[in-house]
Amino acid sequence: MISDIKAALSESQRALNALMSNDKALTAIESAAMLLVNCFSQGGKVLTCGNGGSLCDAMHFAEELSGKFRNDRAPLPAISISDPAHMSCVSNDYGYEFVFSRYVQAHCNSNDILFVISTSGSSKNILQAVKAAKTLGVKVIALTGVDLTKQSCELTEYSDCFIGTPGGNGYADRAQELHIKCIHILIELIEKKLFS
Repeated sequence: MISDIKAALSESQRALNALMSNDKALTAIESAAMLLVNCFSQGGKVLTCGNGGSLCDAMHFAEELSGKFRNDRAPLPAISISDPAHMSCVSNDYGYEFVFSRYVQAHCNSNDILFVISTSGSSKNILQAVKAAKTLGVKVIALTGVDLTKQSCELTEYSDCFIGTPGGNGYADRAQELHIKCIHILIELIEKKLFS
């Protein structure tokens, strides 16, 4: 089993090294940080969403912005679209495809950001959410596991900033590991810019 553990850690390390050497992804992370800083500076808020593990990451991102990351500072307005009453209502009445877009339509203004997380980049409810955001003039940041050199992704059409962090093993887990690193880096950069 030790060899399996080492193999898993090595695979993670390769994925992280690939991200560290991907200038396009690093520039996208920097651009996302600046979009978020500008949003908060201008009184906007961030709504974030995803499915499964990506929803957990979306909730993590929101709570560390509105709560605390590393330093004691003012809370930042961030909301994950994860209210079970809203999600079950919309799923029942309209279909799961619209659980995020209905929330965006109800709560987003043009000075806000929608931060979507999708390892596949092709979740129908995420696509509906970004389409709804664009009709409202809301900026969209997409964090995905998609390697645009190997496949296309419809999310790019609706994203003001697209971050692709493919993990390389064909599963979502390594991409998700990189996503949490990106989320933590974004919060760190936001704190440095707004609260240094």
